[in-house]
Amino acid sequence: MELKIGVSGINAVDNPGPGIGIAKSLKEAKDFKATVVGLAYDAMEPGVYMDWVVDKSFLIPYPSAGHDAFINRLYYIKESFGLDFVMANLDAELPILIRYADELERNGIKTFLPTMEQFKLRGKDRLDEIARNIGIDTPPSEVVASYDELLKAIDKIGLPVMVKGAFYKAYRAYTKQEAVSHFNKIVAQWGYPIIVQKVVSGEEMNVVGAGDGEGNSLGMVGIKKMWITELGKIWTGITIKNEKMLTAARNFIEKYNWRGAFELECIVDLKEDKVYLIEINPRFPAWSYFATGVGVNIAANIIRKAFGLPVVDYKDYPAGKLYVRYTDDMVTDLERFQKIITKGES
Repeated sequence: MELKIGVSGINAVDNPGPGIGIAKSLKEAKDFKATVVGLAYDAMEPGVYMDWVVDKSFLIPYPSAGHDAFINRLYYIKESFGLDFVMANLDAELPILIRYADELERNGIKTFLPTMEQFKLRGKDRLDEIARNIGIDTPPSEVVASYDELLKAIDKIGLPVMVKGAFYKAYRAYTKQEAVSHFNKIVAQWGYPIIVQKVVSGEEMNVVGAGDGEGNSLGMVGIKKMWITELGKIWTGITIKNEKMLTAARNFIEKYNWRGAFELECIVDLKEDKVYLIEINPRFPAWSYFATGVGVNIAANIIRKAFGLPVVDYKDYPAGKLYVRYTDDMVTDLERFQKIITKGES
């Protein structure tokens, strides 16, 4: 079976999206042939020029442009080149694609996404509830919506604290003045509520996985971050098997009937045998090719499930495998840049 699969997040820059890793994963599937259609928001996204991974690229408008611009652009790609599936890899795309998933499918474009109710679980104000339900902990936290509540929360929790938006942005504060500054910055950009969270000690460990929407796993891999960039992105990591964290991920899939990709970000205190849930991402992380590299091709399994192909039952993966991200150089013709600028495709 040959499938034309739209992949977003092909901005392989210092703050990389998941798209190139997903494209590589799809190319490595043996039971279907993936033609990768790059969905780019900017002509300078490196994936546009990586034709050994991305077969054809199109510029698309930002989801905030609404149905007519964003969804109709997908229909144009479907009609002019072909588009059987959209693998959405950026948070901002998910609400509009979830909302119009049925319409897209009626027009021949499949997705495999959480429901809107599931998508809302990513809110940091829901973490305490979810952590309890899946058998792990969260750092002590308070939800605040005013300076007075912020200062009371800091007095209760104690410094240092993390000051977080409900969906985006998080800053560490060592003083009340820093906390107020971060509070103002997040409110100005993202609004209320704000979460004040205790800083807990331990090792940063994450799980990438996917659910089939019926309580079953499509594969998962746990990793420990060893080296991160100034932007907080993993540069070097190692596969690990923390059973409490992996069990929590399985519980997340089962209890919430999660559909599609996800990442659980955790802090693991090995001395106290505690796993703290820090964040839920409702899509693939930028490092998700790590899972494919150790034999668990989650992206390919999502395609299999969506198109009724036999799903691979990934029961295990090797611990102790090393992940190293690296930069590279590429030289290409200016004509390619000019073409995508003027025609919107390359």
